[in-house]
Amino acid sequence: MVADDEKPKTDPVADDASPAAGSTDDGSPDDGTTPLSDEDIRDALPEDLDASGYVGPYLFPNNNKRRIPGVLYLVIAVMCAGLYFAAGDSTPLVNVGFLWAAVGLALFGIYCFVAGWDLDVDERDALVAATREVGFPVGHASAQLGWRGLRSRPTWRILLYSAEDPPKKRGLVLVDGVDGEIIEGFVEDNPEDWSDLSS
Repeated sequence: MVADDEKPKTDPVADDASPAAGSTDDGSPDDGTTPLSDEDIRDALPEDLDASGYVGPYLFPNNNKRRIPGVLYLVIAVMCAGLYFAAGDSTPLVNVGFLWAAVGLALFGIYCFVAGWDLDVDERDALVAATREVGFPVGHASAQLGWRGLRSRPTWRILLYSAEDPPKKRGLVLVDGVDGEIIEGFVEDNPEDWSDLSS
């Protein structure tokens, strides 16, 4: 038997406060690296989405890709309806929910086909049409693709500035992405102050 005065003396408070082996004072693992400060952390796009390093003309994705999930919805709808009618009341695993799922999927699949317009007018064609609409020589311009209406018809929104430095006029033109028709156009004197940017 060991006497009380021969037992090793430990301080339970000190044992709890000391960091575990392989960890730092704050309890995080000590892997030999220092934590990054907020100034060192930056968001970055993945390489396949970063257009800044891309060389060559950019091909905007066609809107008719919406038909691909439409086909999948219709195939799954046919499978659900087929299971419902094939099984009938013979199994508890297939019930009227399969039929309702088939109806919902079929309706959404049809919508995908209706909303899957062909994007026949690219941003360059839309820019040419918008330049004709505003009636002034264009310097800087920007194109954005949006959709309008319940059938989600593709529409280019073209923002144009006149060619002077600084620009004296600006315009916004909406160009239909299917047939190139001008939907709406607006031109005004440029209210922005670009005096800090002029050389």
